This record gives sequence, C-alpha cells and structure tokens, in this order.
Amino acid sequence: MIFRILQIAIPFVWFGAVAAISFMEAPLKFTAPNITVPLGLGIGQIVFHMLNRVEIVLCVLLAASVYFGHSAGKMAAMFLGIAAAILAVQTFGLYPLLDDRAAAVIAGTAAPFSHLHIVYIVTDAAKLVVLAALGVTLIKRNLKM
Repeated sequence: MIFRILQIAIPFVWFGAVAAISFMEAPLKFTAPNITVPLGLGIGQIVFHMLNRVEIVLCVLLAASVYFGHSAGKMAAMFLGIAAAILAVQTFGLYPLLDDRAAAVIAGTAAPFSHLHIVYIVTDAAKLVVLAALGVTLIKRNLKM
C-alpha cells in the first residue's frame, strides 16, 4: 500500500518542486528591489543545489517504490529512467558548468552570454513533461489494481 501511495505522490511533488523553483522563483527573484545579478546568482546557487538534493532523494524514493512495489510496469519504469537520466545530466554535467559561470559572473570575468541556462531550462522543461507522464501512468496503473 505504501508503495502505491509513493508512486502516485512523488512524481507530482517532484514536478511541483521543479516547476516552482525553476520557472517561478528563479526568474522572479531578479525582479525584487535591490537584487543585483551577483546576489541573485548567489541565492540561485543555494536554492538550486538544495532543489537538486531534494530531487535526488525523490528519485531514489520513487525508484525504490517502483522496484519493491512491483506494480509500476514497463512504461513507468521507462519514464522514471528518462527522468533520472535528465537529473544525472543536470547534476553531473550542467551544475558544475553553471557554478563556474556564476562564479565568473560574480567575479566580473564572465563572457557576456552563455547558452548554459537555456540548456538547463530545456532539460527542466523536458523533465517536467516526463514527470507528468510518469505521474499519470502511475496513477492509472495503481488505481486499476
């Protein structure tokens, strides 16, 4: 029973966290009075690193519930694998590059433009699509049993 609850809840909690941070908090913080780009980047690093840790925990919990619950099916396992792969690319590929870029911007030594944030936004958008599909798949699978 607990595995079914986790399988239904986690994709949507994960979706909500990513949507709220990446597509609301991140751009809105720069509209606040007296927030400079270096200050906003510093806050962003803290927030996104914490989001990344939360995402990893949610991914592991969801993978465990799928493995031990035996009710997820192949389609859900595929969506979970895609979400985990996107998370791994962001964690080990994009975050280190974005951290280096943020440090350069804060130090005043960055090139004027980088595509890294666009790549990150695209990967987050793709992850949201996959998480929504995963959540719907798991709801259908768990509620018909």
